[in-house]
Amino acid sequence: MQIVGSVKEDLIKEKRISITPETVKKLGDLGFSVFLEKNYGKHIGISDVEFKNSGAKIQNSTNEVLKNSDIILTVNLLPDNHIINIKDKTILIGQFEVNSNKDLINKFIKKNIKIFSLNLLPRITRAQTMDALSSQANLAGYRAVIESIEQYNKAIPMMMTAAGTITPAKILIIGAGVAGLQAVATAKRLGGLVFATDVRLSAKEQVESLGGKFLSVDGAKDLETEEGYAKEAGEDFKKKQAGLLKNSIKKSDIVICTALIPGKKAPRIISEDMVNSMKPGSVIYDLAVSQGGNSAYSEADKIIDVNGVKVMGAKNILNNLAVTASSLYAKNLFNFINNLYDEKKKIININKEDEIIKKTLIEKAL
Repeated sequence: MQIVGSVKEDLIKEKRISITPETVKKLGDLGFSVFLEKNYGKHIGISDVEFKNSGAKIQNSTNEVLKNSDIILTVNLLPDNHIINIKDKTILIGQFEVNSNKDLINKFIKKNIKIFSLNLLPRITRAQTMDALSSQANLAGYRAVIESIEQYNKAIPMMMTAAGTITPAKILIIGAGVAGLQAVATAKRLGGLVFATDVRLSAKEQVESLGGKFLSVDGAKDLETEEGYAKEAGEDFKKKQAGLLKNSIKKSDIVICTALIPGKKAPRIISEDMVNSMKPGSVIYDLAVSQGGNSAYSEADKIIDVNGVKVMGAKNILNNLAVTASSLYAKNLFNFINNLYDEKKKIININKEDEIIKKTLIEKAL
């Protein structure tokens, strides 16, 4: 019987877990045994007893899990001091950024460890249940609105009271991908006047379907890759976008930045002048802060006060809703394993003719 294992990660950086009691049962139904490190989910309120009742076997140390596992599930890459304890030909699956982890990835590969990154999934219908980027970005967009409102010391919806009328907050979402669209939906549900912009013209219909108003650059071309991601904009577009945003940001009460380009530094969209043009009491939440940031002044895990405007962002916003994020992520991982599993032969089959397997397998970090 093959063993699927997972260990605690650095809880200062990462509170999500990769296996939940629900997916322990599903893995067991496929014929896998599940090994987990002691107190694996304690920090998010899931006890070892709950995991045991689902069929997991609790091990006393990280090394016991690593040396016995045939498949290891993680969120982030394990540190290099763990490599010595992992068997040759072990399969490692997680959300790995190739460009920022080249040396470490190559160390794993040299030990003949098969590495799969869900960040490299092709955007095809069959891969949707495995799409961790989308499941996690969806939650990040929601949470960014909630945390921004917490820092915004006014009501969000329009309220008509005997004492007077409260005007609704104007909320601008920059980047209308998965995170941005969820931010639009959340802000709209909470009663805000919502505006959004994106380099992909296809986002217009999606934003408007959620009740937001789409702000587009005059004469803009559609900057969307075949995979559905945003392309990096040219200088002419950036100048036009800056002109559009300058006026919009000045009028906004809350701005949520979500613009990311896979494998590259986040584009700087909000300048110092734009931040300084906002009213005191306004809030900017920069979801791209861990990749360089979309906004001037943003620093990870800090709230920077710029003349009364709060600029904020977290290295890992998903730590603030780790239970829900873990639940979705664990399902993404299970579905990926299920795709690797050959039901007829009852074995893991790394079939490179399968587009999902071919695109996510990292054979060399160049």
